[in-house]
Amino acid sequence: MVAIILVEPKNQGNVGAIARAMANFGFGELYLVNPPELEKEAYDRAVHAGELLQNAKVSSSFGEAIKEFDYIAGTSSDISTSKKNPSRNFLTASEFADKIKEFEGKVAIAFGREDHGLSNEEVDLCDSLVYVPTSKLYLSMNLSHACSIVLYEIFKNECKKEMRMEEASAIEREKFYESFDRILEHIEYKEHKKRKTKAIFKRIMGRAVLTKWEFYTFMGLIKEIEKRLK
Repeated sequence: MVAIILVEPKNQGNVGAIARAMANFGFGELYLVNPPELEKEAYDRAVHAGELLQNAKVSSSFGEAIKEFDYIAGTSSDISTSKKNPSRNFLTASEFADKIKEFEGKVAIAFGREDHGLSNEEVDLCDSLVYVPTSKLYLSMNLSHACSIVLYEIFKNECKKEMRMEEASAIEREKFYESFDRILEHIEYKEHKKRKTKAIFKRIMGRAVLTKWEFYTFMGLIKEIEKRLK
């Protein structure tokens, strides 16, 4: 999972709101670089995520905060001028989420100060620079809002992994096709049409990519049809 680093945040309310967003999307590691005193406002904004604030790891410098990570992403609201530096790797929040979904090391994403973000020196310590595309009429977002969007993009990929169901195996699909073939026999389907029909049926089912649950549902139906035709 990805850790969140907040570099010298000025508004304790933003820190609390980010803790709440982290809890919403299942993130548990918060790093703070020279944070303000976290008092009632921060805990009020965190609501039920106060434990994240209590357990946050505090550092005196960005360099110290990133020591244990294998991949560090910085963030920026306006990359138009920064893009002149060809050594920097720019990713939208969605692209960043896709890039790290199979990454096995420790990942951190750093958010800078509310007024001027990360310094050039801090950005140079990062492996990529992440941004949330916004209207050119108003590029800058509230710190906690920007962080929430990035967290959501990462969380969305995790949800897709969990929701991805196991597909029916080649052996199971073959049993399905055999049952279909027997049904054609039972109904005395015309011989000259049988080969083409079988091929079309296999192509359709191949495109459908049945999950195991779908396979067994259809297989139950096919078996019932077979039984009645007999």
